[in-house]
Amino acid sequence: MQIIAVKDINEMSRKAAQIIREVVQNKPDAVLGLATGGTPEGTYKELVADYREHGTSYHKVHTVNLDEYAAIDPSDPNSYHTYMKDHFFKYIDLPENQRHLPNSEDISEQACARYDDLIASLGGVDIQLLGIGRNGHIGFNEPGTPLTIGTHVVKLTDSTRDANARYFGSISEVPERAVTMGIGTILKSKKIIMVVSGEEKADAMSKLVRASVPDSSFPASALVQHPNVTVIADEPALSLIKISKE
Repeated sequence: MQIIAVKDINEMSRKAAQIIREVVQNKPDAVLGLATGGTPEGTYKELVADYREHGTSYHKVHTVNLDEYAAIDPSDPNSYHTYMKDHFFKYIDLPENQRHLPNSEDISEQACARYDDLIASLGGVDIQLLGIGRNGHIGFNEPGTPLTIGTHVVKLTDSTRDANARYFGSISEVPERAVTMGIGTILKSKKIIMVVSGEEKADAMSKLVRASVPDSSFPASALVQHPNVTVIADEPALSLIKISKE
């Protein structure tokens, strides 16, 4: 696992976007695994700016998102379908039929299996963008999730719902379940890039750096098994550990 220490979220976003951009430039039909939330927003902003300034094309790219709330209308302002459209998709030349997210309305085991089959049919994810939750979740894989599981439906913990409540009117409006790529699905990605920002993520970052073996009580620890993981973390996120800034 490579740790890249940066000053702040802006530098984190630039470096993450640079890595993703290079993947697309080297492989125009790349499969990008995408994440949502506050931390990746700057990365998408940087990619959009690059598209406008340099014309990096996504015409042949396919994207697959990590997760989506269960039983939410894709057009809902708080759905991840809407998030991706508003932060990235509507600004680039990515065809609509090449944008893939878990089905929020069909949460059956068969639908989850179809999502994994779709990813496999595309040749697998070339680069997967991740964040990390305060409790170590990746995607919506909460503590206790089996480390080999594929795409599945999960009941969100109170801490995760509380963290996401800022996007809704109140925590009572945050869906209680979500569909997420499983850890087993994530680990099949050829390359993984994790972005971490803020002092509130310092404890999780410290645990990740100290992890030597996978532990389902801290899902992000599964990444120690993967041969190509880059973590880009800013100074506040790294405040509990000592890593030289590159």
